[in-house]
Amino acid sequence: MYGMQVHEAVIASGERESGVSIHIVDAQYDTGPVIAQARVPVEPTDTAQTLAARILQREHTFFAETLQKIVTGEITLPNQDK
Repeated sequence: MYGMQVHEAVIASGERESGVSIHIVDAQYDTGPVIAQARVPVEPTDTAQTLAARILQREHTFFAETLQKIVTGEITLPNQDK
């Protein structure tokens, strides 16, 4: 599941949080090892669109934060040699 379907499912299930996951890209969609996650609250008045917009806003800053942590060594990437 991806896109707006994810946000619709989060709201329909009554979850209080959603979020952003950054992972290593591999041959499958969203199956690589997760290297960082950030939580985003689900507000009682959220629609799939408002939640998606808030998550997108967080993604923009979180990607930069995660890249900085990789550069400084705070996050170590898994060895992908096979």
